[in-house]
Amino acid sequence: MALPPPTPEVMDDLTASLAPELLSEILLRLPPDEPEQLFRAALVCKEWFRAICDPGFLRRYRAFHRSPPLLGLLYSRQVLQGAPAPHLARTTAVPLSPDPTFRRALDCRHGRALLHASDDDWYLIVWDPVTGEQHRVPEPGIPWLIYSGAVFCARWRDAQSRGEFYRVPYVMPRRVALVGDEIYFTLREDNAIIKYNWGMHCLSEIDSPSPDVYGIALMEMENGSLGFACIEDSSLYVWSRKVNSEGAAEWVQCRVIKLDKMIPVANLSDEAFVVGSGEGMGAIFVSTGVGLFTIELKSRRVKKVAEPEVYFSILPYMSFYTPASIYLISHNITATFVIWIDKGCFVSWHIVIASKDSLIFDVMLKSNLLQNGQIHCLDS
Repeated sequence: MALPPPTPEVMDDLTASLAPELLSEILLRLPPDEPEQLFRAALVCKEWFRAICDPGFLRRYRAFHRSPPLLGLLYSRQVLQGAPAPHLARTTAVPLSPDPTFRRALDCRHGRALLHASDDDWYLIVWDPVTGEQHRVPEPGIPWLIYSGAVFCARWRDAQSRGEFYRVPYVMPRRVALVGDEIYFTLREDNAIIKYNWGMHCLSEIDSPSPDVYGIALMEMENGSLGFACIEDSSLYVWSRKVNSEGAAEWVQCRVIKLDKMIPVANLSDEAFVVGSGEGMGAIFVSTGVGLFTIELKSRRVKKVAEPEVYFSILPYMSFYTPASIYLISHNITATFVIWIDKGCFVSWHIVIASKDSLIFDVMLKSNLLQNGQIHCLDS
């Protein structure tokens, strides 16, 4: 016969007997990919609620688990007539804030999503799906089919948080990669890669290790280098950008995974395409005629995450979701950096820095960048 559940008085005695250090160690080990467990723990008693919402505990929780969990997927589909409206597909039981109305998703990173939207005019939205906070960012009026974008949080010189947005036309609208102070876009021709160092204000071009394939993904590797993934002849190839003994950077093939027996196919003509990577997940998203799959590079475990669609790019939304998240009001400064190529020889960039309620700085700049087909560093 099952024992009756403990009374509230017994629970209070049990929780009160736990030393704060022991309680913290127990709570630290609650899995971030099941955020509902932290919410249940916070409801046990006031002491547990205070412990879980303490900023010091939240810093330790993030440091202990390192990579944030996957909370949802934003699908960047091919532009097709009658395609369903884009949305954030939740992957956990906890509720996220309602989706804003948007036309396409550009990026997800560091707990923020970058969305392209319109009502009377076109604009961009930086959205936090956990808190529901939204920042509207002006659009400089470039044709939307020829640019991509990125959003990320970094540290300003005074240690304030900020969001950064970059945009370059004539690039493929794939998810970009952020590696340290460098952000990487892919061009349409030969899958060439543009590297922008936002700390040094410098652009350079990198050849692709596989210029002829259609579906590719850029990512940060475990060692902090740039990674490149694609599928050729039913195998997933992964390269890493490394510095050789002579001090020159080169592509080194680090993984080859045969997909023939790992991913099911509906018929022999089915093709698989790389459509994205999960930052911090160590996983590649692969689209096939029977569904969307993740492939973990270390374990080679395959998991179906969505039904078949005409996917172009997958944007995983990853963030720590804790009880304190819905109570915290962000006062971060949002910096928007928009960059594009104008008439093949000039680079223009538009910088907007704003708090939640006021505009602080807004400037449009232009500088020579491309000379004789070569990319040169910008003057600081």
